[in-house]
Amino acid sequence: MSNEHEWKGQLWLGRDYGLVHGKLGRTAPHAHYAHQVMIAGGQPLQVSLEGTPQVTDRLFIESLRNHAIMQGSDNVLCIYAEPLMFEAQALQDCLADVEPSLPAIAQALLQCPRRPLTDPRIGRALQALDSLLAGKVSAASLAAQAHVSLSQLERLFTRQVGLPVRRLVLWRRLRLAMALMLSGSNLTEAAHAAGFADAAHLSRSLKKIFGVTASHGLNGMHIRLLD
Repeated sequence: MSNEHEWKGQLWLGRDYGLVHGKLGRTAPHAHYAHQVMIAGGQPLQVSLEGTPQVTDRLFIESLRNHAIMQGSDNVLCIYAEPLMFEAQALQDCLADVEPSLPAIAQALLQCPRRPLTDPRIGRALQALDSLLAGKVSAASLAAQAHVSLSQLERLFTRQVGLPVRRLVLWRRLRLAMALMLSGSNLTEAAHAAGFADAAHLSRSLKKIFGVTASHGLNGMHIRLLD
């Protein structure tokens, strides 16, 4: 069986960012909420960005831009950062002159300024979201926690978070599932505890957001939780 889609290496998972270092396999076209920075440690990256091929040693992919890894590479460092917390230009500035290693990047991100949540209603909704991830999360329940109407919540998320409520729920659930696997849960246990219907649902969600299945994207990763 071809392993051209397989990822191997280390995954460091912070509260609002993730770091991957190692072998990155090919992916299907996909778009995810996180800003992404890719840094090649060997041969140049071969990536399709919005359908345009890119061959480069370093690439910034802004939130929700469609892309795909066209050719796997044995030594790549990837940074995924939540746009809710990291403004795109500030993120690039923080990483501009940093040594391309997991410890150095993690330290730089700790010092990188976060975007302030200027609206307390968003803060209340996000706090409620994190407390409800293991069960059914409805936009109506989050709106009630934030003391706003459902239509107001949808507008707040679109304007200040940058994506609909359901997309953010999925993003946070994926992070929770990976943290649970780090603590010893298998794929099925992590899927159920993070609010997915089953392991197949979790794997499909990974494929949709990251372009790889759980077997290709996680089985070869050594995961470390940073918070």
